[in-house]
Amino acid sequence: MPDSEKMEPPSRLLLLSEARAVIEYGAFLSSYSWFRTLPPGDGHPVMVLPGFVATDRSTHALRSFLRNRGYAAHGWQLGRNLGLRRGLDEQTLARLHELRRRYGRKISLIGWSLGGVFARELAKRAPDDVRQVITLGSPFKGDMRANHAAALYEMLAGHTVEHASRTLDLSVPPPVPTTAIYSRSDGIVHWQCCVEDEGPLSESIEVSSSHCGLGHHPATLYVIADRLAQPEGKWAPFERSGFRSLFFPAPHRGRRPGVPAASPAGVPAHSPAGAP
Repeated sequence: MPDSEKMEPPSRLLLLSEARAVIEYGAFLSSYSWFRTLPPGDGHPVMVLPGFVATDRSTHALRSFLRNRGYAAHGWQLGRNLGLRRGLDEQTLARLHELRRRYGRKISLIGWSLGGVFARELAKRAPDDVRQVITLGSPFKGDMRANHAAALYEMLAGHTVEHASRTLDLSVPPPVPTTAIYSRSDGIVHWQCCVEDEGPLSESIEVSSSHCGLGHHPATLYVIADRLAQPEGKWAPFERSGFRSLFFPAPHRGRRPGVPAASPAGVPAHSPAGAP
């Protein structure tokens, strides 16, 4: 989708449906025995970056899951994510290098929402230190105002979302394997802003989740476990055959060339309001 195309934030109905994140957290807690059946990790370090206005507390469940699967999971340890600020590039890079020295291995980056935007940029700056990037509902393309956080971002960060977009050059993907996990029923960010262009090292995977529940939704964790378990240097796209096709549909389904897949209200044109 061209970056210049005007898009609207998700509908108010989808925004209200973000309350289901509480139910999704309950599903996370009840799925712990099932998590043991997922691919085990190889112990490599994973750095998790929180979303806008969130701290490492928000990614505690995700990091707990990663440790359960055998990864060395860490937060970013930079306090509250208040957007692009002076020194942030250097701080995230220093944190990455700290983990690289500690473990002597490349680090996988997982970023939730704005944290995913920063994870992509970090991978561009230090591709030799990054194993792969996984973003969760991260708006890195399209209209940067097609979300319900733009006004708050500008108030807290002190600059426009357009300025942040230009500064970060979001249109350039990282030169490392990249997986964009998104939800068409995201009530905060327009889902089409979170879809990665398909390429030899990039893919998009759809789950049915709220934006606020992406970091602990069982379907998201299934994908994360699958992606992280791949041997280093042998990345391959997510396999959707068999039973997986029931839960992880093709990202560009129902679209014709040049025709947007969502209505101006931000609800998929082929789905009932609030449906995936």
